Amino acid sequence: MTARTASPTRQREVLRALLDEHGSTYAEEAGIRLRNTPQSLYRLLVLTCLLSARIRSSAAVASARELSRAGMRSARAMADASWQDRVDALGRGGYRRYDESTATQLGKAAELVLDKYGGDLRRMRDEAGGDAGKLRKLLREVPGLGPAGVEIFLREVQGVWPEAGPLLDDKALDGARRLGLPADARTLLTSARGLKSARNTDPAHLAAALVRAAVDTGVADAVAAESGGAAAKN
Repeated sequence: MTARTASPTRQREVLRALLDEHGSTYAEEAGIRLRNTPQSLYRLLVLTCLLSARIRSSAAVASARELSRAGMRSARAMADASWQDRVDALGRGGYRRYDESTATQLGKAAELVLDKYGGDLRRMRDEAGGDAGKLRKLLREVPGLGPAGVEIFLREVQGVWPEAGPLLDDKALDGARRLGLPADARTLLTSARGLKSARNTDPAHLAAALVRAAVDTGVADAVAAESGGAAAKN
């Protein structure tokens, strides 16, 4: 079950503790300095594909780092790498359960990005024309990227593509419920903007922090302890 909704004062304490300790985006954790540039956007797409599988986020992040270390930072480099090179990098990151199928998907996704967008996802953004619904549809064309993956990409990219947000998706709202916060995106975004936190309080960072609370009971417990309350039990 989820926690009962906390008082407004308690909500601010929980949000501050959550953002202070867990307010990094997944892109930041993977060493991606996200900007509106072809390489950083492509690296985010790769990370998103990895996070989409039923595997620990830590393994997805580590595998994204390994692919980058191996030089696969662009669609061209990913497409030119051998299937075995991709498998080996994924294995070094701990992505072993899905390494072979994911290596194939990454190759196909790279070819799509090259063929349709010339390796530059900004052209996808241009094609969407500021329409978040159309952007979702275009992202679904990427091999290996299902509905959950599309939401992951949009959660992370909204910092540089404002038309993608402000977005707190269902997974982020699950985290809010677990923490005893209101499962209402507008309320959460307003509360976060009013905080004086050591971490960024923009929608992308808030969404990432809430998702961590949703998928990791340890995060919810730690936030509860830091803010002086009790974590929800599932």
